[in-house]
Formats: sequence, structure tokens, C-alpha cells
Amino acid sequence: MWAPWLSTPRRIHTKSNPPPFSCSSFKDIQSLCEEEPKPQPESPKSPSIFHRVRISASLLRTRSHRNAYPQPSKPSITLPGADQRVILYFTSLRVVRKTFEDCRAVRSILRGFHVPIDERDLSMDCQFMDELQGILGCNKLTMPVVFIAGRYIGGAEEIRQLHESGELKKLVERLPVVDRSVCDLCGGLRFLLCDLCDGSHKVYMEKMGFKSCSVCNVNGLIRCPYCSSSPHRRTKSMIK
Repeated sequence: MWAPWLSTPRRIHTKSNPPPFSCSSFKDIQSLCEEEPKPQPESPKSPSIFHRVRISASLLRTRSHRNAYPQPSKPSITLPGADQRVILYFTSLRVVRKTFEDCRAVRSILRGFHVPIDERDLSMDCQFMDELQGILGCNKLTMPVVFIAGRYIGGAEEIRQLHESGELKKLVERLPVVDRSVCDLCGGLRFLLCDLCDGSHKVYMEKMGFKSCSVCNVNGLIRCPYCSSSPHRRTKSMIK
């Protein structure tokens, strides 16, 4: 009916496969589904040089600390003229809490045995410090320090251990028993004000002016003659 040249040409649609999608910015899905490998345990690392230096320094401090303080097992450290009493070097200052508590605990333990005790307070007389350094042969001291019958025993830890085991009682049982009443002269302080300088540690001389008192210590104190000269003087046999 229509002329062939007027007819609309038919379009033939053919199915074509879409080009494969690929993009370099995405990871492979298969690789994401795979299990991740378990981390292998790391081999122990050798300690760093700083760690080894700290350990070495700690060991050296421990060794020097042990060498600084004589051990109780040394029988050569003795105190002449103290075979009938206990000599206690301590401090009554509360600057270091642990030191003060150790000194107080040791004094309480020793006083419980009612034996002669020569208490030498380093805070009251600095000459006790020089005296103790000469006896022990070291400059670094830890209070308290105890001698029983002239024999060096040790400090607070040794006294506690001996007291708990009952050995401390055996060490002091050969000492005379005394009356632990307070001294009427010094009130138990074991020190008195110097009568020469009235506790100022200074005396005036006409030609030389003020000079240090040669009788008392730097604190203007002298030891109580009753307590220091014969600490075992008052025994129970003398009490009426």
C-alpha cells in the first residue's frame, strides 16, 4: 500500500552482555571473606639498656646499704664497760616518722624487762653521734642501735624478731633488775641545764669576751649525774 521508500525501517534489538565492572579502588570481595591470619606470638624482647642500668643500680644500692650497716652476726663489735646494762642509741625527734616509731617501740620493749638501760638520745647531744660512728665504723646510721651487755645486737627489726622468738629475754636475764621509777633529779630526761652557763652554752670572760662553755654540749645541757654514772645503781635489793 505504501511505497517501499516511505516505510520506516525496523530496528533490530540485539541483546548484548554488559561489560565487566572493575574498579581498582575496591578490594576483592573474596579477600574480605577470608579469615585473617592469627598474629604470631612475638619472641620475648631482650630488656633495653635503660632497664638493665636500673637493675644494676638497684643491686648496687642494696649491696652498699648492707655494707653500710654492720650485721648482728658480727661478734667483734663490742662496747667496753657495758657488760651490766643495755645501751640504747635513739632519737626523740619526730622528723622521720618511721625512725621515731622504731625508737619508741624498742624503748618500750626494753623497758618492759626492768633492766638497767643507758638511753643516749642523739637529738639531745650530738656527741653520741660521733661516739656511735666510731664504735660501728660507719658514717651512715639508722636509729635505734642496741647493745646488750656490751654486745652489738642491732636495730628495731632485730629487737622485734628476738622479742617474738623469746631470745631477747634470754639475753637480758643475766642483767640486774632495777627499779624503773623516774629519776627525782632530772625527771627521766637524763639531762640537766648547765649551771655554769644557764643553758646558753656561752660564758663571759673579762679578757676574752664570750666563749663556748666547756662543761655542757651545744644545747646547753649536761647529762644527769645520777642516771648516767650508775644506771644499774638502784636495784631491787636496795629498795627498802
